[in-house]
Amino acid sequence: MIQFENVTATYTSSAGIFDLSFEIPKGEIVFLMGPTGSGKSTVLRTIYKEINIEKGKIILDGEDITRIKKRQIPFLRRKIGMIFQDFKLIPDRSVYENIALPLRISGEKSMVIKKEVYEICEKVGLKDKEKVYPRHLSGGEQQRVSIARALIKKPRIILADEPTGNLDPVISDDILDIMEIATENGAAVLMATHNFPLIQPRKKRFIELNKGLKVN
Repeated sequence: MIQFENVTATYTSSAGIFDLSFEIPKGEIVFLMGPTGSGKSTVLRTIYKEINIEKGKIILDGEDITRIKKRQIPFLRRKIGMIFQDFKLIPDRSVYENIALPLRISGEKSMVIKKEVYEICEKVGLKDKEKVYPRHLSGGEQQRVSIARALIKKPRIILADEPTGNLDPVISDDILDIMEIATENGAAVLMATHNFPLIQPRKKRFIELNKGLKVN
């Protein structure tokens, strides 16, 4: 589902990811571990085609995306649920409208959208917040909106950049439960985090990075 073959992507001669290889099959969640600056976000951004790689190959859902054309990137991203570290919410749209956006883009009917939005809001702890605007939400609540928006279209691939960073332990655990349910439905999940105590009880595979190199 997600495959890296000797991938290198650099900002400078010493910053980026170097000769990185790993594979995540469908139905598995893998945690990307490492300190700040270790390359975790770079890995996610190369998959999402925000950063081009200099060497190697990335295969996503059976497709080599290493050299896809710029006009193909929006179609690629429709397969991906991306949870951003900085939320990327639309400030003049309500929680409901922010979460509904991927379904509107794909042409879903209003009744289906309403049902899906209210269901995901309840799952991520946003019940009764549907009409609220982002500026009136806490950082943790904004992160939950970002998570709900990424998951609502039931994507085959989920990329999460520190999705529990602003959340309390109970909600963080609930979010991991939701991620695991997504894998039961066949999704491949790659989640960047530095919160080892949170993921340790899950006994899942993790990839550790240090200065852009794979440790384990």
